[in-house]
Amino acid sequence: MSQSLATVAYLGAAILFILSLGGLSNPETSRRGNLFGMVGMALAIVATVLGPRVSADGMAWIVAALVVGGGIGLYAARVVKMTQMPELVALMHSLVGLAACLVGFASYVDTSIALEGVEKTIHEVEIYVGILIGAVTFSGSLIAFGKLNGKIGGKPLLLPARHWLNLAALLVVIYFGREFLHAPSVEAGMPALIVMTVIALLFGIHMVMAIGGADMPVVVSMLNSYSGWAAAATGFMLSNDLLIVTGALVGSSGAILSYIMCNAMNRNFISVIAGGFGSGAPTKKKAAAGEPAQPQGEVVPVSATETAELLREAQRVIIVPGYGMAVAQAQHTVYEITQTLRDKGVQVFFAIHPVAGRMPGHMNVLLAEAKVPYDIVMEMDEINEDFPDTDVAIVIGANDIVNPSAAEDPDSPIAGMPVLEVWKAKTSIVMKRSMASGYAGVDNPLFYKDNNRMLFGDAKKMLDEVLTALKA
Repeated sequence: MSQSLATVAYLGAAILFILSLGGLSNPETSRRGNLFGMVGMALAIVATVLGPRVSADGMAWIVAALVVGGGIGLYAARVVKMTQMPELVALMHSLVGLAACLVGFASYVDTSIALEGVEKTIHEVEIYVGILIGAVTFSGSLIAFGKLNGKIGGKPLLLPARHWLNLAALLVVIYFGREFLHAPSVEAGMPALIVMTVIALLFGIHMVMAIGGADMPVVVSMLNSYSGWAAAATGFMLSNDLLIVTGALVGSSGAILSYIMCNAMNRNFISVIAGGFGSGAPTKKKAAAGEPAQPQGEVVPVSATETAELLREAQRVIIVPGYGMAVAQAQHTVYEITQTLRDKGVQVFFAIHPVAGRMPGHMNVLLAEAKVPYDIVMEMDEINEDFPDTDVAIVIGANDIVNPSAAEDPDSPIAGMPVLEVWKAKTSIVMKRSMASGYAGVDNPLFYKDNNRMLFGDAKKMLDEVLTALKA
């Protein structure tokens, strides 16, 4: 394949990637968007493998890598459960960062590249920055993977003078960057590059370890952005236009998504990166002046049969899914309950909070998998004002996103965070295994409100009992 034909193929792939992002922005067009992305990636791979920059000697290695990588990807797609998607995404981000690091070191030691003057300086800057971003993405994504699958606790690790440590690390990286650019040979520049890589790896670990569990959805989208910039940096190192365009698309879209999610949590992006939110279990002592108020009232438990009766008598029901629904794999039962209620003439809607679950769009993906109609799945801004006219609001495994403290307690750690106002419904039912606080470590006064009922137990088991009672 000639260079001109490869360039045309890259242009077509870039257009398909843009169409893919556009399609993925809406549930109804997401399948088409996903198809555009797959076709674009296939076109990009074929154009690269058959392009003029790949020799016959390297073809066998590339084919072997495609077989191994494709096989691992196919296996992961088949065996990974929907509840494990957040950690799988984080793991994939880490591989992008690792690839950027490896490409950076390979580019630096590549003797076939003979550059002089400004071109050499620019290329070395690309290598240095690319490895820096890649190393931060790699180690940070691995820590995010550990936090999301429970191998690492959600409580943030707040080292003394951590911000000064970060500043010192930045200054050291800048110093070694200067040394790297002024190195007379590859051998002389390698120590500086290795030191910077180690610092970047440690910074990635420190950065994500300092971020509390409540901010993990933002962390996932943030690392998605980092992986995009790492891919773009790789494109600069390899002089590959498609990698630059694709990386910029992923990086910018991830940054925009992080910004939107921070707004949805009333959080400043810098404060999320600085860490410290969601720092552990709440205190049970009496609140003093300037401290969060403690919940007042009694918890009223309810049975599955009573829940079914409340749903049967309702005219309008809003369902709020959370991570508990994902863990219990209860989305298909939720769909059956929805269909049963709609067949009885009950209006049923779903209310989705932007940061529900452990990654952006987590609940939307689960509901789409269960074939819940798109037209009854509403975003928070679309449905919040409808709760006062709702007979029953049922919360399935969600906590922080329905916490009234955000709206009613100015001293709460989540004060000002937009939440789904389920307590304004005539009756709210919260399904939980226990009275434990949410990922943010903040008590939830909703549990104690007069119009709230608690349905304790595994979400799947309880919903199966509710469905049986509804059909009785």
